[in-house]
Amino acid sequence: MDETVAEFIKRTILKIPLNELTTILKAWDFLSENQLQTVNFRQRKESVVQHLIHLCEEKRASLNDAALLDIIYTQFHQHQKVWDVFQMSKGPGEDVDLFDMKQFKNSFKKILQRALKNVTVSFRETEENAVWIRIAWGTQYTKPNQYKPTYVVYYSQTPYAFKSSSTLRRNTPLLGQALTVASKHHQIVKMDLRSRYLDSLKAIVFKQYNQTFETHNSATPLQERSLGLDINMDSRITHENIVEKERVQRITQETFGDYPQPQLEFAQYKLETKFKSDLNGSILAEREEPLRCLIKFSSPHLLEALKSLAPAGIADAPLSPLLTCIPNKRKNYFKIRDK
Repeated sequence: MDETVAEFIKRTILKIPLNELTTILKAWDFLSENQLQTVNFRQRKESVVQHLIHLCEEKRASLNDAALLDIIYTQFHQHQKVWDVFQMSKGPGEDVDLFDMKQFKNSFKKILQRALKNVTVSFRETEENAVWIRIAWGTQYTKPNQYKPTYVVYYSQTPYAFKSSSTLRRNTPLLGQALTVASKHHQIVKMDLRSRYLDSLKAIVFKQYNQTFETHNSATPLQERSLGLDINMDSRITHENIVEKERVQRITQETFGDYPQPQLEFAQYKLETKFKSDLNGSILAEREEPLRCLIKFSSPHLLEALKSLAPAGIADAPLSPLLTCIPNKRKNYFKIRDK
C-alpha cells in the first residue's frame, strides 16, 4: 500500500468518533468481519488506528478504497458541510432517457479527466437511486489534493444535484458540464437554496416535506387545551382570547401545515430600491444608484422558529409571505427590487 494512501486512511480514521468507528468500518466493507474482530476497540485510539492501518496494508488498500471510506464518513457527518442545490433541465422537445448508472459514471469521469490531467473521481451508490461522488482536484502540475475534495449527491432520473461548498470555485463550471452531459440534460443552474441539512434540502426540492406526522394531537379542540388563562378573568376577555388563539392556530396550520418543517439555518433578503421623495433638491433623490440593504434571519431551525412566532404572540398572523414562502419557492436567498 502506498504511503500516501496509508496517510489518507489514517487521517480519515482519526476523524471518526470511537463510538462510530465499528459502524463506519462495517459500512466500508473493506476489512472482513474476522479482521475487525482482531482489533481491540477499547484501547487508545492511536493503537486502534495503527492496527487498522496494518490490516489495510495486508489487503493492499488502493486510493479508491481510501476515498470510499472518506465518502462514508461524510455521509455520517453531512451537517459538517454546507450544501448548494443545482437544477438541470432538458432542451426543448427532449424526452426523458432511461438512466444507466454505469454509463453515467464513465461519462462523468471521462469529462473531468479530459479537462484535467490530475483528478480522482470516486462513486458510492446508496438507497433511493442516489450516487455520492467525490472529486479530488489537482492541476496540470500538481497531484489531486485528497484533503480538500468536492462532494456531489445526484439522484438518478431527477434534475437535482447537491454539491458541497468549496473554495475551488474555478472548477464549478467543469463540474456542472460533467453533471449535465453524464445525466443527459441540457443546462444547469445553481438554485438560491443552501443548508447544512442535506435531507431537508432534498425534502424541499422533491416536495416531500408536506406529509402528516403525529407531532401532537391536532384533533383535540383548542378549547380543551390549556391556554394559561386566569380562571378569575372576565368571561368576555376569556372568550376573546380563545377566539384569537383559534384564529392564530388556524392560520399557522394553513400556512405551515401540521408536520415538522425542513431544517434550514437562515434566510437572506437583499433589497434594492430607489429613494422616493416629494422634496426637490434632496441629496438622496438625486442619487442614481439604488439603496441597498441586506437582512438575514438565522436560527438553528429557522422554519420551526417562524412557525412558532404567531402562536407565541411575538408576531401577528399571518406572517409576511416573504417568510412563509421559503419551502414552496425552494429558496432561502431572495432579491427584492422595485417593480
